[in-house]
Amino acid sequence: MSFSVFKDVLPSGLTVVTIETPHLHSLMVAVYVRVGSRHEEVKNNGVSHLLEHLFFRGSKSYPDSVRMNAAVESVGGNLNGVTMRDSSYFYTPAHQDGLEVPLSVLGEMMTRPKLGHLETEKRIILEEMLDEVDERGRDVDVDNLSKRVLYEGHPMSHKIAGTTDSVKKLTLRDVRKHFERAYVGGNIVVAVSGPVTRKRVVKATKESFRYLPPGPRLGEVAPLELAPTGPRFKFVTLDEAQVEFRMSFPTVREDHPDSAGLGLLRRVLDDGLSSRLPHNIVEKRGLAYSVGAMIESFHDVGTFEIEGASAPENLAEVFQEVLRTLGTLRAGKISREELRRAKTRFAMQLDFLQDSPGDLCGWFGAGELYRPVETFEQKKAEMERVTLAELQRLAKKWLSAERMVTVAVGPRSAKKKSEAVILKAAKLLR
Repeated sequence: MSFSVFKDVLPSGLTVVTIETPHLHSLMVAVYVRVGSRHEEVKNNGVSHLLEHLFFRGSKSYPDSVRMNAAVESVGGNLNGVTMRDSSYFYTPAHQDGLEVPLSVLGEMMTRPKLGHLETEKRIILEEMLDEVDERGRDVDVDNLSKRVLYEGHPMSHKIAGTTDSVKKLTLRDVRKHFERAYVGGNIVVAVSGPVTRKRVVKATKESFRYLPPGPRLGEVAPLELAPTGPRFKFVTLDEAQVEFRMSFPTVREDHPDSAGLGLLRRVLDDGLSSRLPHNIVEKRGLAYSVGAMIESFHDVGTFEIEGASAPENLAEVFQEVLRTLGTLRAGKISREELRRAKTRFAMQLDFLQDSPGDLCGWFGAGELYRPVETFEQKKAEMERVTLAELQRLAKKWLSAERMVTVAVGPRSAKKKSEAVILKAAKLLR
């Protein structure tokens, strides 16, 4: 193994993860915070995302965005931030000699932000949100729509950016209250990967986050499992040239014993143009430009998803072929060669991660927000134990018509025939 991983916890409760990678020539600094839209209420939905924006407006030592970004750019960096449903993270690459600068800037952002230009940032976010709605203000984003069905009544259904109404009503008091609750020692992980030493990283982090107050890690209430009463189908009419769709199957949390096998099932379906979904639907039949499978996993819940886009006249046939392809998995029609390929490509992907300081931070840093992180060797061994019989068991258990939620957004002409296919999903999945 070409890297070494160390974990230190500072007196404030701040976790510091160092991944020493002497073979690399650049480093990544990332800060992970256990706060996102699922930690919000309806009335303050979007406050985590707004706070992310405001951090980039300056701090006490870096009083505006120009000086903040200039400092990071002077060591080869590029400051970024992302808000998700369960967490937020802030990161920048840097030259191997420049570790202390991005840590200083990120530490200032999270401990002494100015939180200025509130109304300007709210206007920017409202502009961003236009990508998710039509001219009437209806939500047409398949991710938002899917989450609303899957997690109805639970904070996991909240939009990450919030709603137009909730964002407009957010005040500086709302922002400060959220900041003081979430940006505390126990709720943050700092990760650094690159040609650095543990001693240097810990020393620089202590200095950069010296104003961070102690505090507990945020917790969440797990969503109730979706009642198996599917197949469910939601179609939103939108006058576009294509129909976007997502087919979701609620499954398991990321550390569940079934998780490894589901990951391999996903690779059998979609792991390059020679795998089943792109070959059957795109390459062989030309029914869509793209279609793929993915797994979205959180620490307490997960979904197995098929996503794509097609011409309206092709949607029903795309659905039919997707369901038939899933049916082959449920019938156990998976070859030893497909399983071997999936395992091999997964192991190769882990090897490739060793060349990416960003991916190493994500694996060993982000995971620490929730539980001790598996090593690459442990993950490879877990995957290697999965058998063909196990894949069939998992496909039959989790990829069923009763568990299926499908959302589509596009011209009305696609609705009737595609809905008819979804309603006979149980037959197609046999």
